[in-house]
Amino acid sequence: MSPRAALILASLAAALAFGGAVPMGRVAAQPAPSAPLPPPAPNRSGIDTDALKSDVKGTEEAQRRLRADLEAAKGDRARLNQLLLESAARTRAVEQQLIDVEGRIAVLDRSAADLSASLAKRRGVLAQVLAALMRMGREPPPAIVMRPDDALDAVRSAILLGALLPELRVEAETLAADLAEQSRVRAELGSARDSLTGLRTALDEDSRRLAALVGERQRRQAEEHPVAAGEKAQADSVARSTSDVHDLVTRLEQEVGPAARAADAAQAVTRPAEPGRPDLTALKDPARLTPAIAFAQAKGLLPLPVAGVTLRNFGASDSVGGAEKGLTIATRSGAPVSAPADGWVVYAGPFRSYGQLLIINAGGGYHILMAGMERITVDLGQFVLAGEPVGVMGGLSRTAATNGAQAPARGPAAVPVSVSATGQPQLYVEFRKDGISIDPTPWWAATDSQKVRG
Repeated sequence: MSPRAALILASLAAALAFGGAVPMGRVAAQPAPSAPLPPPAPNRSGIDTDALKSDVKGTEEAQRRLRADLEAAKGDRARLNQLLLESAARTRAVEQQLIDVEGRIAVLDRSAADLSASLAKRRGVLAQVLAALMRMGREPPPAIVMRPDDALDAVRSAILLGALLPELRVEAETLAADLAEQSRVRAELGSARDSLTGLRTALDEDSRRLAALVGERQRRQAEEHPVAAGEKAQADSVARSTSDVHDLVTRLEQEVGPAARAADAAQAVTRPAEPGRPDLTALKDPARLTPAIAFAQAKGLLPLPVAGVTLRNFGASDSVGGAEKGLTIATRSGAPVSAPADGWVVYAGPFRSYGQLLIINAGGGYHILMAGMERITVDLGQFVLAGEPVGVMGGLSRTAATNGAQAPARGPAAVPVSVSATGQPQLYVEFRKDGISIDPTPWWAATDSQKVRG
């Protein structure tokens, strides 16, 4: 509002305060919309026993279904793998929905704060506008037959209103629009928070189910393909005495029994990539013990290993003047991590600045490196399927190496990535061909949002 209009409005308010007539002439004043009342605060004094009983029944039913599934999968590797793949895919989908909803809530919170700040900043002007509009709505125009002093008041008021009314109307319309937008934002925030609550409940149940299935898988793995304590210690010793990832993989596959057997198995099934689209029938077999298709032919087919937001892509500038050698994804706390492709685990444990490092031999000279997890849930030599859970992210930001350490010419200078601004944990993923980092982008399958965007 201009200083001149504010001065006129102040004069009008003063006249109203002394009981002066405010004839509207032929101008019809619309009463200003009132601000919507804030939603009532929830009553937290009592306990919703019905909701508690429903939650208990839901948990008991979920546990009953899980026990039945595990019983049905006894001795059936294919059935257990299928349950793992389905649970991991469902959990990843819920995780992604949670990320989307939390992002929308953050945007709505900022919008609500901006609107509140704008209204608070103009509180004085809006109070005058509302007072003038309410008074004009209550005071009818003076009668046609009037005393001379009434006529003088009417002329004075008409002059004031003629100068003020256009800007007064603009202020009133702006106020109405802001209040309507604030009401919409509040309603959408309420809906988004309700959705968030439901998704968190679903995620909790899916996470418990996935953890139980992973535990059963590893129990069977330990029974059928145990890793000797000496072999595990040997792998740890190699990792401590090696400063370069390429050398680590080479030594593991030469010196450590499970890793060497995994490398031999990968070499035995290596086949040249055939032209054209590969036959995807084998991907439907959850009991397979070798990769369904050659890794080189899997371009456009691999799922991202975790739900999250991409922070850095392959080839982007890093913090030390080089280029990123892999992909970095910010995830939710405790998010499950899945194998991007079929392959054999050749290393699972701590390594330098990578933290917990998982290396999968995908055959054909390809290796997949993943770092930043709090816990790895697979063992040396274990064969994993694309989409099968292999680890869990932590609850705090973790560091993962992104370049440099892998190139022997540059020496053992592993550079950890910077933590995300939100403090989210980060997963680092790197593809290698014959020891050289390659761009993983062509291998990733399009996400649902990318498909929608075309």
